[in-house]
Amino acid sequence: MDKENPVYKEIAYRLRGLRDALGISQEEMAEKLDMTIASVMEFESGEIDIPVSYLFSVAKTFDMDPTVLMSGGESHLQNYSLVKKNKAMAVDRRKDYDYHSLAYRFAGRKMEPFWVTVPPKEESEMTFNDHPGQEFIHMLEGRLEVILGTRKIIMESGDSLYFDSHIPHAMRSLDSKNAKFLDVLS
Repeated sequence: MDKENPVYKEIAYRLRGLRDALGISQEEMAEKLDMTIASVMEFESGEIDIPVSYLFSVAKTFDMDPTVLMSGGESHLQNYSLVKKNKAMAVDRRKDYDYHSLAYRFAGRKMEPFWVTVPPKEESEMTFNDHPGQEFIHMLEGRLEVILGTRKIIMESGDSLYFDSHIPHAMRSLDSKNAKFLDVLS
């Protein structure tokens, strides 16, 4: 990622453009997304990373393709989309995690599947996120600690977790290697 021109600046520009095209204020955007106006303002500022969950929520609310917000391009496939090994679209959304979209070519999708890699870190370095919708995690490799509200959950290869994304949540890999999992947002 270009440190002088981070991707989130381009995405913030597209978010502002969408809101302008819809003719709605930041207050109206916040209300439609069930978010605070401060969050909408921050995400449109181009000064901070924008969570993938926010982009998916915007796309879902305004019946648009999330790929347009993430990459500026349209998805075109409507019956199926095959993403071959090592061909997932990298999504530079959070500096904490490494996201790869597994359905970016499919137009009109109702969920957003990602391959996510989370590095090990100290508990004090964990950052919390919450967003509208639901989330499903299926562990592929490593061990992952998920803090979900006040609960600590340890996940290992083969484990699955489904939860309400409104609950503040944070993750970190345990041991000394990355945790890898399938993450589906709806």
